[in-house]
Amino acid sequence: MEAALGWHCALGIIPYRDAWHWQQQLVAERCHDPTTRDVLLTLEHPPIYTLGQGATTAHIHFDPVATGIEVLRIERGGDVTYHCPGQLVAYPILNLRRHRCDLHWYLHQLEEVVIQTLGHYGIKGERVAGLTGVWVEGYKVAAIGIKVTRWITFHGIALNVVNNLQGFGRIVPCGIGDRPVGNLQQFRADIDLEEVRQQFVAAFGRVFAIEFVPKALTDLLKV
Repeated sequence: MEAALGWHCALGIIPYRDAWHWQQQLVAERCHDPTTRDVLLTLEHPPIYTLGQGATTAHIHFDPVATGIEVLRIERGGDVTYHCPGQLVAYPILNLRRHRCDLHWYLHQLEEVVIQTLGHYGIKGERVAGLTGVWVEGYKVAAIGIKVTRWITFHGIALNVVNNLQGFGRIVPCGIGDRPVGNLQQFRADIDLEEVRQQFVAAFGRVFAIEFVPKALTDLLKV
């Protein structure tokens, strides 16, 4: 399959609400004009907890009001998760009509991107039957939660690279209480987030047959 052209925006540590708003703008543009190129945003977030639309607050083991820790309910699928610096977050804004209009296929492909990224470092990523995400030696290293509107995707992947995992102790991550959360640094001490970003984008391009061109976000929308 010949690769289609897409845009990749490499961003820094971005407040969650800003990235959420930008995704909504990019999705709205593609709903209005489906010929607009696919976009992949890669970034990090300051510490925040997010809940999927059907998630239960019973999986949050602290009082957000008393602690002042931000918890945000959003429209993606999945349960509660934690974002923080050192975690590579990827938001693909794809028109699935160009790929395949099949959400199970899409989730499987996202897992494959992570598995190929890990494989570059000699780390064996695995799927777990009945669950979404990627595990290494029993530790969940990548969480996936998506939303699709008129076959345009948003939200996406959180890959733990060099982040502090302490914050996961305040929740039942992804609603899974019997499996620990890990990061890539546990399995490769010299892992570097910027290099992982490059490997991730390359793997994403291979899996989805997209040739990504670097693009400034300011060229795509008003920020």
